[in-house]
Amino acid sequence: MARPKKCRRICGMPQVDSFVPLLRESAAEAQDSLPPVEMTLEEYESVRLIDLLGCTQEDCARQMEVARTTVQAVYDSARKKLAEALVQGKTLVIRGGSYVLCPQSGQCCGENCGSCVRCAGDRCSGCCRFSGSNSKQGESSE
Repeated sequence: MARPKKCRRICGMPQVDSFVPLLRESAAEAQDSLPPVEMTLEEYESVRLIDLLGCTQEDCARQMEVARTTVQAVYDSARKKLAEALVQGKTLVIRGGSYVLCPQSGQCCGENCGSCVRCAGDRCSGCCRFSGSNSKQGESSE
C-alpha cells in the first residue's frame, strides 16, 4: 500500500495561473491541437523559492514542510514542465496539487521586499522559516 501524499505548504497563490505563447498565424493553428502543460501549485512554489528567491533545496524543504528529496523531485518535475512549455510552444497552466496555503500568506508579498508586514529584508520571516546564511537567527517557529 502506498504512503499517503503529504500536503506541501505554499506561501500564496500565483498572480497569473496560465501562460500562452504568442504565435504566428501558421503556428497558432498547430498550437491549438497541443495539450497544455499542467504545473501543480507546489511545483510553482519550488521554482519561486529556488529560482526567484535564491533559496537552497534545504531551505525550500523547510518552508514547504517536506523532505529535501521531495523538493528535489518536485523541482525537477517543474523544470521539465517549464522546458516543455517553452521549447514546444505549449500553454502552461498552474493549478491543483497537494498543498496547504500558509496562514500568513495574506500579510506577506512573498518576495522578501523588506517593506511589507512580514518581510525582514533578505528572507520572508513571517511565513517562511529559513535557516540559511541569510536568515535571522532564532526566528524559526518550528
